[in-house]
Amino acid sequence: MNYKKPLILSFVLFLSCILGGFSQNRNLNISGTILESSTNQPIAFATVILVENGTKNNLTGTTTLEDGTFNLETEASNFYIEVSFIGFKTKSIKDFEINKGKIQLGNITIEEDLEQLGEVVVQAEVSKTQFKLDKRIFNIGKDLSSTGASALEVLNNVPSVNVNIEGNISLRGSQGVQILINGKPSIIASDSGNTLGTITADMMERVEVITNPSAKYDAEGTSGIINIVLKKEERKGLNGSATLNIGDPTNHSFGLSLNRRTEKFNLFSQLGIGTRKLPSDRKSINRDLVNNTTLESEGTEYRNEKFYNIILGTDYHINENNVLTLSGSYAYEVEEQPSGTSFDYFDGSERSIWKRTEETEATNPKYQYELQYKKDFDDHEDHMLLFSALGRFFGKEQSSDFNDVTLAGPDRDAIQKTRTDFKEANYTFKFDYTKPYSETFTIETGAQYVLNNVSNDYEVQDLIGGDFISDPNQTNIFEFDQNVLGVYGTAAYEGDKWGVKIGLRIENTDLNTLLTNTNESNDQNYSNLFPSFHSSYKFSDAYSLQVGYSRRVYRPRLWDLNPFFNIRNNFNIRTGNPDLKPEFTDSYELTNIYNLGKASLNFGVYYRYTTDAIERSVSTFENNVNTYKPYNIGTTDAVGVEVNGKYPVAKWLVFNGDLNYNSFKRKGDFNGTSIDFNADQWTGKLTSKIGLPADIDFEVTGNYQSGRKTVQGKIAENIFADLGLRKKIMKGKGVLNISVRDIFASRIEKSETIQEEFYLFNRSQRGRFMTFGFSYGFGKGEAMEYAGRRGGGGGGRR
Repeated sequence: MNYKKPLILSFVLFLSCILGGFSQNRNLNISGTILESSTNQPIAFATVILVENGTKNNLTGTTTLEDGTFNLETEASNFYIEVSFIGFKTKSIKDFEINKGKIQLGNITIEEDLEQLGEVVVQAEVSKTQFKLDKRIFNIGKDLSSTGASALEVLNNVPSVNVNIEGNISLRGSQGVQILINGKPSIIASDSGNTLGTITADMMERVEVITNPSAKYDAEGTSGIINIVLKKEERKGLNGSATLNIGDPTNHSFGLSLNRRTEKFNLFSQLGIGTRKLPSDRKSINRDLVNNTTLESEGTEYRNEKFYNIILGTDYHINENNVLTLSGSYAYEVEEQPSGTSFDYFDGSERSIWKRTEETEATNPKYQYELQYKKDFDDHEDHMLLFSALGRFFGKEQSSDFNDVTLAGPDRDAIQKTRTDFKEANYTFKFDYTKPYSETFTIETGAQYVLNNVSNDYEVQDLIGGDFISDPNQTNIFEFDQNVLGVYGTAAYEGDKWGVKIGLRIENTDLNTLLTNTNESNDQNYSNLFPSFHSSYKFSDAYSLQVGYSRRVYRPRLWDLNPFFNIRNNFNIRTGNPDLKPEFTDSYELTNIYNLGKASLNFGVYYRYTTDAIERSVSTFENNVNTYKPYNIGTTDAVGVEVNGKYPVAKWLVFNGDLNYNSFKRKGDFNGTSIDFNADQWTGKLTSKIGLPADIDFEVTGNYQSGRKTVQGKIAENIFADLGLRKKIMKGKGVLNISVRDIFASRIEKSETIQEEFYLFNRSQRGRFMTFGFSYGFGKGEAMEYAGRRGGGGGGRR
């Protein structure tokens, strides 16, 4: 049953009588009263819309007042009237009389829909998963795990997806995921931008998880694609919402969203300002097993941010079949990083203690602009042509002062400075054409050209003899240019029970990196074929089967290649590798889909074979300095099992679970030493939602990530939980919510590197975060629940 339609329509044109100034003069007046059939009681906030007879498009509408009455005006002549409300059967009125420019409908009764009432409690609020030929669609409901949350926190509640404490995203336990926004790359989702937190749950309509992408998609991302689809309101008139959040640690923000919809234009905008502090406690041990020395470091790193952002855009409906969209965003961040780390060094006979402090200031401008043209054809609703041109820019100007002060032992006093001037420009041109030749057979074709240009000017200076002298080993200009041209074609047949989709994509990659000062370059040019195959069969309403295959590539990204990183802890340095090569993966999967009454269960198995596998944290050790660096190391065979499902125990209690297990074999060598080994890992997630009296919702989510073996050591297990509490007020126009991330402060990342000549231990923790928020929807809007995460480009359209 389609229960979404009355849910969406119930918010349409709530204050149309107050906002009459935005309406044009009408010559036909329609009025009536909506009553509940069993009690004859009036129904407030029921939706009344006028539907055009031929196209079935919504012409205009309103909602009933508290006494059940409504009144609206129109110039249209060929329409019928539709009345709906959550939990009631939709009623269509096609026979009515027009008398002196008026349609007086009198009392209109609607009946309860008992089936829908049962579904609304379970499904209208809870996010759910749909299955397509080549992807799973996770529709964002109003789960408390998403209330007041950023995109990263929402993703952490999507089946198969995990986000660690550093914000790194993995799919079925593997990184190398490509993140798209509305089907396209975005600075919001890039490594350099690190701004996925700027997208909030209220902006998101759905998340598409594509573990085996078809040839239509960019071949980037070995473990798959996650596509975040943002909302785009189609309500006529003016609507919007505002949100105020306060948090501990400091996380204060204000967001305002506005949308104005007319016959031809859809104008959308969003403003956001805020400030936040992100403390992170870290501890590390570097032990030289040859010389019997130990260096321990412990401290707190801070990232204090102020952000300002604005998003503006418009859709221009040229006519029924042609839409032109122009949008842009600008954000400005100001960062401060006052951090302190204590060091304790012992060589067996002498001890040295000192403290290293950091004062960092940075400004980060970001902007993005897009021109998109879409043409629909009359012969079929899915026959379309789409062209888009997207440009985006991210910059960082940063300066850091480091001061080492000796507390005990030999003199360790030192002063350093670093300077960063970073600029990234990215341009994406995309063309897609979809042609259904029948209701079951469709052809897709298209092309994409992506240009990425980066310059990172990085300098480290040491205070020597009263003067700051550049360190030539850590000072250079890194130039990165990568252009990727792709062309694809797919053919799909999808019948009532059986479907198949095949495709082929051809991509050419031209990559050039250069360290300007030392003239070290890495030029790569390669072309590859990326075939794909997907099929599904519906045995019954209760059981379906999907199979899929695709070939993928992970091209080393900027931060994989960039050899310079922050030296906050100059004994534990993470750096890139300019000589890194791409890794390729062949991915196979089989998924069983069960619908067991109210419950649903999905069981899948998968296999991935990766060549030139990139290991991202390989350590080299010299003079107690540990340097993390990515390397291509051999091949990886991975076999996995995944189970996820939903079970509504009662109307007031729903469970969602996700379990993933995979076993892998790594073969290869590093510096002439074999690193062959077998390992496994598994993750689990359980969410329970409880409906309490007084219209209060409560939700708790538990997460578990097992420990796992790595090339040089192991990563410890991790277990943590989040909770949320929400109450709607003011007839749903306002929302009060409280969320707690990491309730027990147990989300701790620990890793060990165990080698013959050295031992490393690292621990990091961000701790518990609490947020209290109030959201209010005005006009025809609803409470936005803007999370106020890091400011930046992009955002939802309302």
